[in-house]
Amino acid sequence: MTPTSLSDAVQDRSRRHIIPLSGGKDSTALAVYMLERHSDLPLEFVFTDTGAELPETYSYLRRFEAIFGVEINRLTALDLPELQVRSKGGRRSPFDVLLNEVYSGFLPNPQARWCTRMLKIKPFEHFVGGDNAFSYIGIRADENREGFRGASAGPSPEDDEVQPETGRAKPVVLSNRNNILPVYPLKDIGFGLDEVRDLLLGSGLGLPPYYDWRSRSGCYFCFYQQVGEWQGLKERHPELFEAAKTYEVTKANGRRFTWSQTRSLEELEKLRERYATPTGEPEDGCAICHL
Repeated sequence: MTPTSLSDAVQDRSRRHIIPLSGGKDSTALAVYMLERHSDLPLEFVFTDTGAELPETYSYLRRFEAIFGVEINRLTALDLPELQVRSKGGRRSPFDVLLNEVYSGFLPNPQARWCTRMLKIKPFEHFVGGDNAFSYIGIRADENREGFRGASAGPSPEDDEVQPETGRAKPVVLSNRNNILPVYPLKDIGFGLDEVRDLLLGSGLGLPPYYDWRSRSGCYFCFYQQVGEWQGLKERHPELFEAAKTYEVTKANGRRFTWSQTRSLEELEKLRERYATPTGEPEDGCAICHL
């Protein structure tokens, strides 16, 4: 899908202008930039809640609302009419509903990222509906990471991720629907990592606090986390680390499901070595969750 330039998008008042926020620095910096430079647009802000975000993410988004006097639309997969969960009792998270009632307890993993497709993309598409809209995406001008690929909204999470003619990853999009056009303002204005940091610090919002011990936004049990990040989760949020452990079970057929591809969380917490917190940009992961 051919992206729309920022200059063309801001002149088009016939479409909705939607800025999805992940709680990460890049999507937040994009939102700040649009508010500061294009506040005349009818900007809409959305956050798709998996029910498994870090406490720091929720507080950061509330701080964004308070500083800029805007409201973020909270979306969840529970809004999807096909799930029909609104009448059911209990306080189940969107992730748990999908895990247990749609995917029969099969945990997502890098090869089957149903979490991105069902918890992030489909609620966003439901929110937009059939309206013509621009989706503003926080890919920076200095982005060059093979792991940051668009997650398909189709039947398989790997569909359309690679351009067959070049073998390279396609540009990140939140939807392949023709009525939702991607816009990459940070790329268009030449903003890299330094500019993103300066913008957030200068706005008074600052960087998300979890970057002290984690390299990415997203679910607390994200399977892309490195050992040092899992150890950081146990140190900062031991209750969430224990909650993540409860998902790791051995099936009746003897197959074992774990978040990490190399060891269980019980094995990980027994490690004597304290691994370093990853620095710089994560080289793997899903841009939709981690921007």
